[in-house]
Amino acid sequence: MEIKSGISLPESLKTNFGFTSFKGNQEDIIQNVMDGNDTFVLMPTGGGKSLCYQLPAMLLDGTAIIISPLIALMKNQVDAIRAFSSEDGIAHFMNSSLTKSALLKVREDLLSGKTKMLYVAPESLTKEDNIKFLRQVKISFYAIDEAHCISEWGHDFRPEYRRIRDIINEVGEAPIIALTATATPKVQHDIQKNLGMLNASVFKSSFNRANLYYEIRPKVHATKEIIKFIKGNAGKSGIIYCLSRKKVEELAETLIINGIKALPYHAGMDSATRSANQDSFLMEDADVIVATIAFGMGIDKPDVRFVIHYDIPKSLEGYYQETGRAGRDGGEGKCITFYRYKDIQKLEKFMQNKHIAEQEIGKQLLLETVSYAESAVCRRKHLLHYFGEEYHEDNCENCDNCLQPKAKFEGKEDIVLVLKTVLAVKEKFKAEHIADIISGNSNQSVQTYKHHQLPVFGEGDEKPAKYWQAVIRQAMIARFIIKEIENYGLLRVSQQGHEFLSNPVSFMLIREPDNDDEDQHDSEGSSSGKTSTVDIELLHILRDLRKKISKKNNLPPFVIFQDPSLEDMALQYPVSIEEMQNIAGVGTGKAKRYGKEFVELIKSYVDEKDIIRPQDMIVKSVVNKSGVKVSIIQAIDRKMSLEDIASSKNMNMSELIAEIEAIVNSGTRLNIDYYIDGLMDDDRQADIFEYFREEAESESIEEALAELGEEEYSEEDIRLMRIKFISEMGN
Repeated sequence: MEIKSGISLPESLKTNFGFTSFKGNQEDIIQNVMDGNDTFVLMPTGGGKSLCYQLPAMLLDGTAIIISPLIALMKNQVDAIRAFSSEDGIAHFMNSSLTKSALLKVREDLLSGKTKMLYVAPESLTKEDNIKFLRQVKISFYAIDEAHCISEWGHDFRPEYRRIRDIINEVGEAPIIALTATATPKVQHDIQKNLGMLNASVFKSSFNRANLYYEIRPKVHATKEIIKFIKGNAGKSGIIYCLSRKKVEELAETLIINGIKALPYHAGMDSATRSANQDSFLMEDADVIVATIAFGMGIDKPDVRFVIHYDIPKSLEGYYQETGRAGRDGGEGKCITFYRYKDIQKLEKFMQNKHIAEQEIGKQLLLETVSYAESAVCRRKHLLHYFGEEYHEDNCENCDNCLQPKAKFEGKEDIVLVLKTVLAVKEKFKAEHIADIISGNSNQSVQTYKHHQLPVFGEGDEKPAKYWQAVIRQAMIARFIIKEIENYGLLRVSQQGHEFLSNPVSFMLIREPDNDDEDQHDSEGSSSGKTSTVDIELLHILRDLRKKISKKNNLPPFVIFQDPSLEDMALQYPVSIEEMQNIAGVGTGKAKRYGKEFVELIKSYVDEKDIIRPQDMIVKSVVNKSGVKVSIIQAIDRKMSLEDIASSKNMNMSELIAEIEAIVNSGTRLNIDYYIDGLMDDDRQADIFEYFREEAESESIEEALAELGEEEYSEEDIRLMRIKFISEMGN
């Protein structure tokens, strides 16, 4: 696609991409590239960075080499460019995913001059064969996308990016344009120095994304909070970031079973599944993608309405770039992060195996993140200041700290006490130990070092150790205290801290919420974590209803719902069939069969008593055994012997029967006649079946054995027949 001489850049923009005007400073950047100058572009996500190299690549003679970190990103960009052209060869990518024949086609198009843009990963550039080939190609310029990957101080450092300058020298000199959405002044200088472009023209756009709402929430019951938020924003696209692959898988599965169209994405998945999940999100077959930071770099989806961080990121650059994927069309973008200091401590532990230099960088980045999370000032002001930009408004009216200011109180004396205690123990102990001393917690560690004998011991005993840990964190944010990560997290008083001790002045502390509780959902199932008591009045009413339904259906009451299920109903107050499915021991089948009258009764009771129930049910959890249950059902359908099934699952027979009981009790019908028929004759089966049908007052195995005779029947016989009975009569 050649440009005729004399055609202006706006006309070329319309001809090549169909846009009628440039955004921000795009035109100046493109003109600078056209003039053959080195160019550094700092432009937030959604500002239109890609066009800054795509249009000049179309217009200049030769091929632009675009160095990009992600294979998926390359494919998306190449597909997008080809959509604007009648010639597929106009853009190609070169990476490890290409077959030999595909690579041959790429090289033919490059040598023929068809290709205006070649996307390549830095790893591919280092291959001698590729370097040798590219020497034959006329290169218009080099574009380095996601240039923050060059800097060790950046949030996504990649060592191979630091070799780019050497490779350019080998392939052949040409102007460079480096582009990034996030860079502090320190990172910017590091990028320019490494690329040998300190004299480049620098173009900075404002980092302020006025449409984004920023909020930090205490990480308490985060999974339930996320489900509640998504259901309140039904049909909207969103991204949830987790730090570990395991959490991505767990959270995605939990969202799915709670009726949310979600998919996982992380680097440990095979590339086909990863690409399919990404495409499903882009095509809106899925509303939510749950991902590690492997997802999102360069993803061009303008209508992402929320970005949730289940885990706080390791740096503010990472946070800014990931939140920046919300609201790229200028519309609504909610950025919600769940924070607890324990997560920071975990990240610090991971650092201890790294080199001291890496630890030092990581420590500083984490401290900035903690400072942001615990700050009471406007989130927008804090972020923009971090990136070297001043925000002059007193209230942005679009962050939690501006809309709901945190309570503050005078903390001068508390800071002084903390600093005195750190010095009293010769700066050789961690934050937890300091907090124990001040709060008067005479535990074994404090006694071992005889710190219960210090004058400062118990001086702050009117407040718990957790409070003093929060004061210590705020003293660290104020730079009064330094935490030596490479030295096991020992605390040291800084020069500023010594000056404060010499001349204490007013210092306002933030009153923190109780945000160090574990997310209960991580470790507890749907019927656990009960913090309130069962509603006894409702329980009696539910039992009466169960008795009425059992008589109507001529079934024992326990076949309808077992007692633990009724107790959970009297705790959770389910008022819909969907909520009923979250009750212990109630699956989809049983909820649909018997749930209607129960939820109607509970709804009427809740309305009559004016009960304030939790809006969000205890989340239906993904038990690790869910896959086991499915495979047991499949094996029974294939009429495998129970002994073989137990053996294949590394269970004993009693454990397997317990699994089958749980499956049947939750409403799934199973036919184990093929097994029972080989174990008992018809008369013995009939005796046990009739007992449960006519005589049993409960599902108790002990009562059944006492009635039927332990000499005649084994516990296993009765358990198997009870499974048959409940499955046939109740399900």
